Amino acid sequence: MFHFNILVLACLSYATFLFVVAFWAEKRAEAGRLGWLRSPWVYTLSLSIYCTAWTFYGAVGYAARSGLEYLTIYLGPSLVMIGWWWILRKLVRIGRTQRITSVADLISSRYGKSTTLGVLVTLLAVIGTTPYIALQLQSVALSFAVFGLNDPSGMVVPDLDKTALWVAAGLALFTILFGTRNLDANERHHGVVTAIALEAVVKFVALVGVGMFVVWGLSDGMGDMMTRLDASPVAQHSIHGTRWITLTLLSGAALITLPRMFQVIVVENVDENHLFTAGWAFPLYLFGMSLFVIPIAVVGLDVLPSGSNPDMFVLTLPLHYDQRVLATLSFLGGFSSATSMVIVASIALSTMVSNHIVMPIWLSSRTGGATMSGDVRSVVLSARRLSIFGVLALGYLYFHFSGGSEALASIGMISFSGVAQVLPALLGGIFWRGATRVGAIAGVVLGFCIWAYSMFLPSFGAAAGYTQTFLDNGPFGIALLRPQALFGVEGVDPVVHAVVWSIALNTLVFILGSLMSFPRPVERLQGAQFVSVFEHTGSTRGWSHGFAEAEDLLVMAQRILGPAEAQNLFQAEAEAQGKQGYLPDATSEFIERLERELAGSVGAATAHAMLGQIAGGVLVSVEDLMAVADETAQMLEYSTQLEHKSEELARTARQLREANAKLTALSIQKDAFLSQISHELRTPMTSIRAFSEILREAGQTGEMDGESLTRFSGIIHDEAQRLTRLLDDLLDLSVLENGSVTLNWTRTNLHDVIERAVQASSGGAAGAITIRRQVLSEHIAIETDPDRLAQVFINLITNARKYCDAPQPELKIYARRIGEDAIQIDFIDNGSGIAKDKQAVIFEKFSRLTDHAKAGGAGLGLAICREIMVNLGGTISYLPGQGGAAFRLDLARVRARSGRPSG
Repeated sequence: MFHFNILVLACLSYATFLFVVAFWAEKRAEAGRLGWLRSPWVYTLSLSIYCTAWTFYGAVGYAARSGLEYLTIYLGPSLVMIGWWWILRKLVRIGRTQRITSVADLISSRYGKSTTLGVLVTLLAVIGTTPYIALQLQSVALSFAVFGLNDPSGMVVPDLDKTALWVAAGLALFTILFGTRNLDANERHHGVVTAIALEAVVKFVALVGVGMFVVWGLSDGMGDMMTRLDASPVAQHSIHGTRWITLTLLSGAALITLPRMFQVIVVENVDENHLFTAGWAFPLYLFGMSLFVIPIAVVGLDVLPSGSNPDMFVLTLPLHYDQRVLATLSFLGGFSSATSMVIVASIALSTMVSNHIVMPIWLSSRTGGATMSGDVRSVVLSARRLSIFGVLALGYLYFHFSGGSEALASIGMISFSGVAQVLPALLGGIFWRGATRVGAIAGVVLGFCIWAYSMFLPSFGAAAGYTQTFLDNGPFGIALLRPQALFGVEGVDPVVHAVVWSIALNTLVFILGSLMSFPRPVERLQGAQFVSVFEHTGSTRGWSHGFAEAEDLLVMAQRILGPAEAQNLFQAEAEAQGKQGYLPDATSEFIERLERELAGSVGAATAHAMLGQIAGGVLVSVEDLMAVADETAQMLEYSTQLEHKSEELARTARQLREANAKLTALSIQKDAFLSQISHELRTPMTSIRAFSEILREAGQTGEMDGESLTRFSGIIHDEAQRLTRLLDDLLDLSVLENGSVTLNWTRTNLHDVIERAVQASSGGAAGAITIRRQVLSEHIAIETDPDRLAQVFINLITNARKYCDAPQPELKIYARRIGEDAIQIDFIDNGSGIAKDKQAVIFEKFSRLTDHAKAGGAGLGLAICREIMVNLGGTISYLPGQGGAAFRLDLARVRARSGRPSG
C-alpha cells in the first residue's frame, strides 16, 4: 500500500523542481542567452497543454463510456496542425506584425481596435474557460482522493473541496510569480513555457508507462489485448457519424480559440518556421497520448471492482497491483496535465481582462487620460495578478456549485463549445475583408446566449433553475424554447444540438450583419492588413499628421514600456530621422510603430485609445479610403514612390531648417559670448587696474593705512583669480576639443566618484538641494579618469542647485549597468526643465540656461562636460520627458584601447 504523506512529499518536490526550472529559464532569457529556449522542440512540447487532465484521465473514462469516440478530441487538432500552412501560419504572422497578445486582442484589432468586441470576447473566454479550470481542479482533487482512500493507515479522509481550494491557491501563486514578473512587450514567458515543455515529457512518459504496464504487465501483449477488447463493453459502443463530425470540428476549433492554445501557438511563437516542426511532431505526440487509452479502459473495466470511476483508471490500476513508483509517476503526469493548462489559461485570461476590461475603465476614469502622470505598468501588472486570482476563484466556485460531474469529458465539451463561439468572427476576420464589427458583435452575442442557455447553465442543474420540468417543458411552458430541443428539434444529442444551433446562428448573423453594415475606416485598413498579411506586412497607415507632441508620446510610452525601452525606441527613431537626442518628429509612421509596440503590452484597443487621446484621434476619412480603393495598382505604386520621395524631401528640408535654426542660435550665442567674454575679461582687469593705481598713488604719498592696503590687495587678488579661472576654462576646453588632454586612467568604484562629487558640491547653505540616490546600484567597477568624471558630476550637481526652480529642489542620481560592458548615470531634478528651443544648444560653448547673474560663469560648463565625456569614450545627452531637467551619461566600464573616439 502507499502512504499518502509520501505522495504529498513527491508532489511538493515536483512543484519545487518546476519552480527551479522556470526560474532558471527566466534568468537565461533575461541575460539574452536564449539558445535552445527558442528551439522548435520546446515550442512543440509547449503545445501539449492541449492535453489536460481531460486527455490524461478523462480520455480513458470517455473510451470506457463511448468507445472510440474519444479519438475525436485528438483528430481535430491533428488535422489543424497538419494543415498549419492554411490557418496557423496566418495567425502567427498576424500576431507578430500586429503585436497581438490574445485571441480577444486579435479580434478587437481586426475589427477597428474595437473595445466592445475586446470586452465581449474576454467575457466569453473567461466564462467558457471556467468549466475547464474546474475540470483540472476536480481531476487533481480526485487523484489525491484515490491515494487517500488507499492509505494503509486509514487516517486520511479525502475532502475534494478543500483539496481543490489548496491546489487553486498554489497554482495562482506559481502563475503570478512566473507569468506576471514584468510587462513584456512581446508577452512571452520563457520560464513558464520551459516548465510546460518539461511537464509535457512527464505526462507522456507517465501515460505510456501505464499503458505498457497494462499491455505487457497485466496482459500477454497485443494479441491477448485484442481478445480482451472483443469481449469488453468498450467494443459494443457504436459510432454516430453526426456526433463524430461535430466533436472533431469542435476539438479542431478549440486548438485556435482556447485562450491557452492561442497563447502558446501565436503569442509565445518566436519563429514562424517552428510551425513546420510542430505540424508533424505534435500530431505524433497526440498519437502517443492516445495509443494506450483503449487498453487501459478495457483492462480497468475487466479487473477493477464494479462501480469504479473509469476517469481514474490511469491511477487505480497501478494502485490495485501495488505499483507504487508507477502510481506516483501516473499521479505526477495527471498533475502536470492539470497544472500546465491552468497556468497558461490564467496568464492568457489575465492578459485579456487587464487589457480589454481594466485598462479601458482606468483610462476613461482618469481626468487627464493618457497624458496623466504615473506608472501604467503597475496598474496593468496589478490587474493581471488580481485577474489570475479571480479566474482560479471562478474555476473553484464552478467546481463547488456544480458538484463535480462524474464525467470529466462532459465538462470539457462545455468549455470547447463556449470558446468556439469566437470562431466565425476569427476566421471571417482573417479571410474575408467584408467582415465588420457589427456582424462580429451580433454573432458572438447570439452564439454566446444560445450556448449559455442550452449547454452551460444546464450543467448546474437545479441550482441554476434547470429542473427536469424546465428541461421537458421549456420556460413558461413554451416547448419551442426547451434548452435541449430548441425550435422543436428533438432526438438530437445535447452536445450536437447546442453546438450546431449556436455556431450556425452565430455564423448566419455574423454574415448578415457584415453585409448590412458599412465598416469604419480603421476596420477597412485592418481588414486589408489581416486578410492580405503575406502581401502587406507594413503598417496600416491609419494615422494622419495630427497634434501629437513627441515629448507627450515619450512620457506615455515610458509609463507603459518602461523608461529604458521607451527611450531606446525614441532615440532609434530620432537617429533614423537624422536627429539627435530622444525626440523624433511625431510622423504618422512613427505613431503607427509606437502603437504596435504599446499594443504588445496593453492590447491593440487600449493602445489605440491612448494614442488617440494624445494625437487627437486623427484618422483617415472614408473618402480617402474610397479614393485609394479606386486607384489602379500602377497608380498606387507610383503614388507610393512619390510619397516616399516627398517624405524624404520633407525630412531633408526639416533637417536643413533645424540646422539653420541651430546655426542662428549659435550665431546669437557667439555674439552674446563676444560681448560677455569682453565683459568677463574687462571687469576684473578694470578692477585690477583701478585698485593698482590707488595703491601706486598711496605708495607715493604714504597716506594709506594698513587695513585699506590689505583690503585693496585682496580685491586685486580675487579679481586676478577670477580672470585666471576664466582663462583656465577656455584653455581646458581647447585642450579637450583637440584631444590632446592627458587622462589618468585607473580602476575605481563609481560610487566613490559620485560620493566625492556630491561632497565637493554640497558646500554652502545657499541653493541647498536634496539629493536622492540608489547607493547599492552605484557600486560598479569602472576604468576611467576619476578626476575628470567627478568634474562632470560636480558641474551637473551645481547646475541643478543653481537652476532647479522647484519649491523644494530635489536631484535624483541613478546609476545602472547596461549589459556587461556599459553603464548609465542619470541626473534628474524636479524643476521645470529646459525649454525645447534651448535643448539643442545647451552643450555648445557659452550657452546659458538662465540669466547671467544667476549663472555666475561664462557658460562653458556643459561644453566642457561634453568634451570630457567624449575623451572618456562616453556621451552626455539631455533626456526629455522626465518632468524636470534630466541629463544622461553613457560610459563604457572598461577603457577603449583605440584612443579618443572619432566624431
